[in-house]
Amino acid sequence: MPRFALLAFVLAALALLAAVVSVLAGFWLGLAWILLAGISSNIGWVQWRRARVQQP
Repeated sequence: MPRFALLAFVLAALALLAAVVSVLAGFWLGLAWILLAGISSNIGWVQWRRARVQQP
């Protein structure tokens, strides 16, 4: 797995964890963390698929 895709997936997991903690603490800012998790997850998938296509 390419390094950039792996970092994007780690960021998505951490953002999702931050969203859960934030919403449980009563802050609506957790919804922004969910958006960040979605964007970083999409970036990870794109990079992972691009690396698979470029492999010989």
